[in-house]
Amino acid sequence: MEDQNKEFTRAAVALMRGIIGKTRQADLYAIMLKYQAQLADYLTKLGLILIVDEVEEYAYLRQVEDEAIPRLVPRHPLSYPVSMLLVLLRKNMGEYDAANGDSRFLLTRDEIVDKMKVFFQATTNEIKFIQKIDSYINTVETMGFLRKLKNKTDTYEVESVLRSFVNARWLQQFDERLQDYIEYGSQEEKLEEGDGMDGLV
Repeated sequence: MEDQNKEFTRAAVALMRGIIGKTRQADLYAIMLKYQAQLADYLTKLGLILIVDEVEEYAYLRQVEDEAIPRLVPRHPLSYPVSMLLVLLRKNMGEYDAANGDSRFLLTRDEIVDKMKVFFQATTNEIKFIQKIDSYINTVETMGFLRKLKNKTDTYEVESVLRSFVNARWLQQFDERLQDYIEYGSQEEKLEEGDGMDGLV
């Protein structure tokens, strides 16, 4: 396979697997930009739309909403805790943006834990609670919305791509169901994956 074909294939496969961001995958992001027009044309034939934000420097795929076309980009069922964490991060990002402009939004692990406590019943087993929050943080990190800083293992950057996924509809839905979430969190032993809000595209 020629080098150009290999590059094109690498970029296409990476996009089908998830988000490509310059901060995480600088080489793949550069390849994606190099073949952006060709990739967009190829992916359109598969029922996929290439979304590129050259200001924030990330790219991802969105599925064309057509029941006749098999879904290649799956929706991810989210648990209540992960849904809450995503929306809390997005709301805090919006507040931070308004106060600080376009600087990077950073949060420590302890800050995230504190923000999530309001949604769970008080517990005497603090270690177990923190372990659960760590698992939710790891899920969101895997999805590409949080990035752990290399020089500060307890600090995360909230990735700008979160703005595209957690949109106004999500935030409105969250506000409307806030009390339900708090009541649901008081029964934390019943929290299960797949019981959250609509999955991401």
